[in-house]
Amino acid sequence: MWRLKIAAGGNPWLRTTNNHIGRQVWEFDPKQTPSPREIEEIENARQNFTENRFRIKHSADLIMRMQFEKENPVPEVLPQVKVKESEEVTEETVTATVKRALNFYSSIQAHDGHWPGDYGGPMFLLPGLVITLSITGALNAVLSDEHKKEMIRYLYNHQNRDGGVGFAY
Repeated sequence: MWRLKIAAGGNPWLRTTNNHIGRQVWEFDPKQTPSPREIEEIENARQNFTENRFRIKHSADLIMRMQFEKENPVPEVLPQVKVKESEEVTEETVTATVKRALNFYSSIQAHDGHWPGDYGGPMFLLPGLVITLSITGALNAVLSDEHKKEMIRYLYNHQNRDGGVGFAY
């Protein structure tokens, strides 16, 4: 199972001046097995993204949000307040809306204070990484089978209709 690790170091090759605050790394742990319901949710999120990838390019970080939903549970989902153009905005309306927003953003905030998210950089960083690892003979030492599978899924899901991976955002 993939897990988002936040502000984690522990590698002798990693140096930090801020205790890795803001660092986010996806790590595969084969010992951690999700429940059948979690597997279904993950597969549904993946399938939905793949089916809509030409219309909605961003992943919305759904798998990360599923993880954070368990780690940062929201006590209650507050109802959305709708204000018509002809209505006056009251203090109660503003307070309810701000509370709803704070509940949402605190549920997707990492324990070190930052808000992790998808970064489009892999589209131009990934080929260089793969080429370098291949040339140096370190491809299989650095990338596990699970990493390779996710890299292929990522590239496939971010291809344009013509098969290219140019920037079509």
